[in-house]
Amino acid sequence: MSDNDVIVWSKNHSLIWSDFKSESNPALFEDAHSVIKYEFTWTVNSEKIENDIFFLIEHIQLSADFHCNLSWVRSSQVNTNLLKHEQGHFDLAELLKRENIKKIQQIFYGRKFPTRGQNEEQRKQYAKEDSGKMIIKEVEKLEQLLSKRRKEYDEQTNFGQNLSEQLKYDSQFHDLKS
Repeated sequence: MSDNDVIVWSKNHSLIWSDFKSESNPALFEDAHSVIKYEFTWTVNSEKIENDIFFLIEHIQLSADFHCNLSWVRSSQVNTNLLKHEQGHFDLAELLKRENIKKIQQIFYGRKFPTRGQNEEQRKQYAKEDSGKMIIKEVEKLEQLLSKRRKEYDEQTNFGQNLSEQLKYDSQFHDLKS
């Protein structure tokens, strides 16, 4: 995907309907669908202790990304309240990221993990591969939590139609943008 197909959450950007580039799905109940995923980067370093080499995971960064080419809206349902509700899905992902990034970092920071491989080059490659797999497991847990919380958000707000419940969420999300 090109850069304009993914929007990284930012307090300076709110979604607009032209960000929803996929065709609507007539088989689904919902009037709009936002695909939001977490992406991560990290650094791997190594340390030699006696004859063993260990790797360390550092600088884990996490972003909430809106995928334009996978997100859609029924053109007959385009309205301000629905867009605000869909922005809420994106804001919820950012909120959960902020609530959980330290937990994810604490799992890995300051720990030494054994490497595998026959030589230094293999060990570096395996350290990168293994550390990525370890982080992915934690990010997948966060994505499962996001899925659960998105479902609750939709149910409690009746997909943005229950304005009093939507306002409660909006006030929560407002703090992210300040």
